[in-house]
Amino acid sequence: MNPSTSTDQANPAPDLTAAAPLLDRAAEQANTLAKRSIDALRESSTHLLSKAQRASDSTVGYIKDEPVKAMLIAAATGAALMALVALLSRSSRDRS
Repeated sequence: MNPSTSTDQANPAPDLTAAAPLLDRAAEQANTLAKRSIDALRESSTHLLSKAQRASDSTVGYIKDEPVKAMLIAAATGAALMALVALLSRSSRDRS
């Protein structure tokens, strides 16, 4: 006779209804955590949107107050970025 078969028959499967309260509590905790996460994400996104709006308003105000200086800054930034792209593309071609 197979020993595992005889012990399986001697010990019936445990009653799963005892696990139901534990599963309910775990589900409640997961639901609470999900709600907190959603609230935190909503608050963070609202804060970030507000910060971006203030930065945009500040930038527009600066451009209105100092249009020539803003154009020079934009041109210098564009030139610096183009120089960086040219340097990186030349560097990658040298490695090939």
